[in-house]
Amino acid sequence: MNVFTQSFYGKLSLVFLILILFLGGSLAYLSMKSSLMFVEETTQKVNKMLAMEMAMEIQPFLNESIEADSIQQQIEYLQGINPQVDIYLVGGNGMIKGVFLGEESSANLQLKFVDTKPIDRFLSGDELPILGQDPLNPDLLKPFSAATISIMGETGCYLYVILGGKMYDETASMLAESYIIKNSMIGLGMILVGTILVGLLIFRWLTRRLRNMTTTVQAFEHGQLEERVVINSGDEIGVLGASFNQMADTIVANMDEIKQVDKLRRELIANVSHDLRSPLASIQGYLETIQVKDASLSDEDRNRYYDIVLRNTRKLGNLISELFELSKLDAKNVQPELEPVSIAELAQDVVVQFQPIAEEKNISLSAVLPDEPLNLVNADIALMERAISNLIDNAIKNTPEQGEVKIIPANEGNTVSVKISDTGIGIPEDQISRIFDRFYQTDPSRTGATGAGLGLSIAQRILELHGSKLSVQSVLNQGTTFSFSLLPYTD
Repeated sequence: MNVFTQSFYGKLSLVFLILILFLGGSLAYLSMKSSLMFVEETTQKVNKMLAMEMAMEIQPFLNESIEADSIQQQIEYLQGINPQVDIYLVGGNGMIKGVFLGEESSANLQLKFVDTKPIDRFLSGDELPILGQDPLNPDLLKPFSAATISIMGETGCYLYVILGGKMYDETASMLAESYIIKNSMIGLGMILVGTILVGLLIFRWLTRRLRNMTTTVQAFEHGQLEERVVINSGDEIGVLGASFNQMADTIVANMDEIKQVDKLRRELIANVSHDLRSPLASIQGYLETIQVKDASLSDEDRNRYYDIVLRNTRKLGNLISELFELSKLDAKNVQPELEPVSIAELAQDVVVQFQPIAEEKNISLSAVLPDEPLNLVNADIALMERAISNLIDNAIKNTPEQGEVKIIPANEGNTVSVKISDTGIGIPEDQISRIFDRFYQTDPSRTGATGAGLGLSIAQRILELHGSKLSVQSVLNQGTTFSFSLLPYTD
């Protein structure tokens, strides 16, 4: 029972049952009440003039005294026409001064006074039915007929005729037990039972999708991540199911991304450890050699060892700087200070900076500028120089001797495009989508020529801060081109 009442279907069914039973009881009560009121209204309307007609007959016997015998004879005559009435002579204050009961009524008078307000309403022509007190049964209100009379010179008295008397009570009782009423109640009960059964079946059908959705959500909660809600309609439940499916897809995608990031972080730790250990071991080894063999070393060897130590120290410094810079970009602690920047001048400056490295590797490095003036762009010159430097550094590292690296800025519509192309080893097609992932390297063996794998991530984050996006096209063993666009500077 608890399981039933705790389910949505159970609660919905219980509320439906209560409403149906309430409506059925109300309808039965109103039916009985309406039937009784119909009888009362019909009886009162049919006998509305009865009291007036009687008053005209008995008024002569009330002028000097109440001539009971004469009145009784007249009433018996009239009751011969309609014996189902009880007749009362009532004073203006409601006191009963005379009683003439019908054939079916007993003489057990319970009231000495009756309420005259209903009688006044009847005489003033208010809408029928109007029920008044029955002196034989004070607990019941009955239809009546009334007329004004004078009793021994007292005006404002009433001839008060209770319609039906005891027979009215028996008729009302018979009405309650009438086969018509019984059959109506049985029919109403059957309709209610049928409505309840049909309603419960409909509710069970309507809540079927909710139960299925609950089962799916619980399965997803317990690790069955492939479970999804079957959508077969566009109503609120369908929209809810579609929203859950979308949320589940997002959760699964986020979990996959978290797993991927965790894998990349572990790879980063391994790579960074390797990158830190290698130069540190080299520095330590050469410094120990200088310390131990200082007296026997020639000046040439000593200077060569110092050069190696210095080169490894710079390498360590660059690695730590890149990690620190990427950390700040990831934490969004860097905000670009935008200003008008000439990409042509910036490209030439960066080329000049990397020219010695390119010449050392026998690589041709150049800035290919268009004939027409380039538009100024809206950029942070320091951040943009860092992004372009990372791209050229990456190109030089992945280009063999006799290769070529170019930076090509150009006006394209309302933007300025920048391309950094090389004739290097290229990127395998299955790795292109991942080269911008943080800590990802295209060369897992880490030959030392690819660095820590942070340069492209830093460049991408810088361009994102400028509202741009870094894209790449590459052909294996033919070369790679990175490109992005910047918005022009406007006053």
